[in-house]
Amino acid sequence: MTLRVAFVLGTTAGGAGRHAAMLAGACADAGALVQVFGPAPTEVLLPPDRIGAIGFEVVAITDRPRPAGDVAAVLRLRRSLAAMRPDVVHAHGLRAGAFAALALWFGARWFGALWLGARRLGAWRPALVVTVHNAPPSGARLAVIYGALERLVAKRADVVLCVSPDLSDRMRKLGAKDVRRAVVAAPELAPVPADQPSAGLDAGDRPVVLGVGRLALQKDFGTLLAAAASWRGRRPVPVVFIAGSGPLADDLARNARDLDVDARFLGARDDVAGLLAAADVFVLPSRWEGQPLILQEALRAGRPIVAADVGGVRDLTGDDAALLVPAGDPAALSQAVLAVLDDQDLAATLAKAALCRAASLPSQADAAAAVLRLYRELVRD
Repeated sequence: MTLRVAFVLGTTAGGAGRHAAMLAGACADAGALVQVFGPAPTEVLLPPDRIGAIGFEVVAITDRPRPAGDVAAVLRLRRSLAAMRPDVVHAHGLRAGAFAALALWFGARWFGALWLGARRLGAWRPALVVTVHNAPPSGARLAVIYGALERLVAKRADVVLCVSPDLSDRMRKLGAKDVRRAVVAAPELAPVPADQPSAGLDAGDRPVVLGVGRLALQKDFGTLLAAAASWRGRRPVPVVFIAGSGPLADDLARNARDLDVDARFLGARDDVAGLLAAADVFVLPSRWEGQPLILQEALRAGRPIVAADVGGVRDLTGDDAALLVPAGDPAALSQAVLAVLDDQDLAATLAKAALCRAASLPSQADAAAAVLRLYRELVRD
């Protein structure tokens, strides 16, 4: 029997979307019938060499509540899922998970007989898997909304996959019946051309401090800039390079000017391997992370790492493959970065430990095999 899998995505601009797209491609390669439902921009995440093997349908699951649009999206998703009749629905993110749960249960209960017909619904009941990729947002209003989404997912999902131990604990406390660890793997790094070792980073003989990520509150590059302000008296002064785009691009650039920090914003880049190869230290100052792809890439590149000790970061790095500091603490971050730059032996030890740790990380093939085993388990049950 051909396995039928529906992926439901919300608005995504980071690793969650890339992870889901990788899983969709792997399922198609394994012979499954795969359909992806999500906002129009997420279609570009799908592997270009799988066009034709993976179906895509627009369902406008936005990143913020909009009552009329959300109801329409739930009804459309319900109608499309009923037409496809997947064996497994795998939603990525709490909003996507809540929309899928409502489409499968609330839609069937209240609207199914009206616009699908009772016989068409029949006894169809797919398994629902939800991967929780992010921690609760800050702000009282968003926390209330997020809590409601968590409770709905905990109640309705057959399996909840979480990217970090703290998220697993939250979902268990909310009553989720089957909580497991998600396997999220970064792609293999492309080799760095020998004639392009600096990836265009013009720092001269000055140390390169690299940050990579979306320019948003969660990534907290403001703390990195505040730390860099304390380096201005050093000779040579380290240069901060930040690769990524996002809503705080202008604010961060203005902050760097106000602090008189030599920070260079590179925008979105697709040559992460080259950037990492040129870095003297890679910094991850985030307020929260699950299994960040960029941290896995930094480990595989064998770079000295300084990271905020949040979420699933320590699970990735262990105690030896990075200097871990409290989140939102510029002084601690500055001290750790300078320790790496001032001590070549420490930098070499961290780099070696990073490569050792990287050898134990799961591959994308491991992540795909894990979800395929889960899907088959659920279908058998």
